[in-house]
Amino acid sequence: MSDTEAPRLVVMGVSAVGKSSVAAALADRLGVPWADADALHPPANIAKMAAGTPLTDADRWPWLDRVGGVLAGGADDGVIVACSALRRGYRDRLRDAAPTAQFIHLAGEEHVLVARSQARAGHFMPPSLIASQLATLEALGDDEVGLVVGVDATVTDIVDSVVAWMETHER
Repeated sequence: MSDTEAPRLVVMGVSAVGKSSVAAALADRLGVPWADADALHPPANIAKMAAGTPLTDADRWPWLDRVGGVLAGGADDGVIVACSALRRGYRDRLRDAAPTAQFIHLAGEEHVLVARSQARAGHFMPPSLIASQLATLEALGDDEVGLVVGVDATVTDIVDSVVAWMETHER
């Protein structure tokens, strides 16, 4: 893979869509590193979300700048980041740092995501915030390079879909 082909991918979506699982599997398939944007949140953001309080944009901007830095500073052969990137403005901020970033939007029904969230242990994001995340979510614009994939498929099938899509889209 040449430098011009190095993927800068953001696996995006609301809580419990499987961003981290898909990002890890996709990174393994492509042989590139990946990062979980949740690990880049400052402690105050994590505490706020754990208490059931949605983040404000003022909370998100410094975090998104850190995520953008990971995208921009990724390995020469690419990088994948699992990040909610719910609004167009947030994705624009990421593209400001990494202009070639592409977005893989994992989408699912609210009841499925709530059930997934309730079943996972040890995550700071409570199921009660899924509705507010869905309300915040803005679909990818026609001018944004990205793919929407339903989470009703297996992780392997999702990765297969993303790889097939990547083969038909310039990076």
